[in-house]
Amino acid sequence: MTEVEIGRSKRAINGYAFDDIAIVPTRRTRDPGDVSTSWSIDAFQFDMPVIAAPTDSAMSPATVIALGKLGGLGVLDLEGLWTRYEDPTQQLAEIANAKDEDATAVLQRVYSQPIQAELIRARLEEIRAAGVRVAGALSPQRTAEFSEIVLKSGVDMFVIRGNTVSAEHVSQGAEALNLKEFIYQLDVPVIVGGAATYTAALHLMRTGAAGVLVGFGGGAASATRKVLGIHAPMATAVADVAAARRDYMDESGGRYVHVIADGGLGTSGDMVKAIACGADAVMLGTVLARAAEAPGQGWHWGPEAVNSSLPRGQRVWVGSHAPLEQILMGPTSSADGTANLIGALRRSMATTGYSDVKEFQRVDVVANSYI
Repeated sequence: MTEVEIGRSKRAINGYAFDDIAIVPTRRTRDPGDVSTSWSIDAFQFDMPVIAAPTDSAMSPATVIALGKLGGLGVLDLEGLWTRYEDPTQQLAEIANAKDEDATAVLQRVYSQPIQAELIRARLEEIRAAGVRVAGALSPQRTAEFSEIVLKSGVDMFVIRGNTVSAEHVSQGAEALNLKEFIYQLDVPVIVGGAATYTAALHLMRTGAAGVLVGFGGGAASATRKVLGIHAPMATAVADVAAARRDYMDESGGRYVHVIADGGLGTSGDMVKAIACGADAVMLGTVLARAAEAPGQGWHWGPEAVNSSLPRGQRVWVGSHAPLEQILMGPTSSADGTANLIGALRRSMATTGYSDVKEFQRVDVVANSYI
């Protein structure tokens, strides 16, 4: 990596966002119909490498089920409105109708209702009854409190997601979650993150996680960069974590940990570039919040936006573009990369001559030059 001097006492490495790189075609091309976009993690097979971000603006039990039937993996936020209210229709309407200057206060108020364990069970059972894979997400702070009820409800996969999740959390107050100890006690695969560096990801892989989320999530709704000064140029972050995956395979004798890009994925081109940089799958929030069925009614926000003392996100308008199936599978009349994401992935893979997602990670990329 190239280091630059930003002052006499500080050096930094260059980082690249998805907009800073491009995919390079090779000498071989394929027919898009001959390309496979399937993805598997642990014993579970999916038709597309797409995981829904656990955000209430994009995922309700109904949209989790819809995504599962289309071949992706929906993830329900188990600290969200569906586990706080029997029917959150009124609360969703309040969020959608709030004035911009009042939106954060409204979010904080409606999310102040306590989480109900019985609603966690009911929502997960509803998803399982629909015959799709069941996945729920908790923050590291709530994992110890609610993990038992989640596991007893029969999840297929468990997601531990925060802005930054480390294998070693130091606390002088409450007892910290020991990820390695916790994961090894479970009988289901765990996806954990976010991480944005080689070292952080390698430590998470050593906990026994089946997948590592790269980035800090939030997308268009995240204000983490403004509030905390923390940001991950995603092309560099994904490539660094992919290197950690390679080295961990050598270290562990062949154990493969999936790399899942989580953030900076606003268009189909971003998704394609994430896989080109080494991601096995992508976690989408903003893109899915644009679906006509999305509970946010055209608004998008993440868990970061509802913190009662230091919100690190905000409600943003993303619009309601098309049905979920059209956003993922097409067809579309839009040329802005916000619909037919899987069609775009197929086309990119075919244009560069690769037959499956794993092969496509080897595609050549170029970085824009600013010199």
